[in-house]
Amino acid sequence: MKILKKGLLEAEISKALTQWEKEYLGRGSVQVKTDILRNMVIVALKGILTPAEQALTKTTAGLLSIKKTRSDLIETGSDQVKEIIHSLTGINVYSFHTDISTRSGERLIIFMLEDNLENKLTE
Repeated sequence: MKILKKGLLEAEISKALTQWEKEYLGRGSVQVKTDILRNMVIVALKGILTPAEQALTKTTAGLLSIKKTRSDLIETGSDQVKEIIHSLTGINVYSFHTDISTRSGERLIIFMLEDNLENKLTE
């Protein structure tokens, strides 16, 4: 049985993750886009680096430092973001993957769900 509109749920996920970023990290990304594909929730966040972090990415050591720090910050809050996804979708997250491009200031987050969410949604 299809229950929710896919686009509305994607927008709600984007909004919730932006709010989490603001509360947990102190600032949110400039742009967030969420896509639901089969059992995956794919979130692309743009404009996540502060001006100071952007300056640090000019050197290899700074770039690696920003990648590690941002990765560690997301990992420490991973239980919270998994709970956000579960509360909005009703499906448990069994795996969580993320990476950041320090060149473009983009982060991708992929949540792997225990069930095919896309099949439960309407267009």
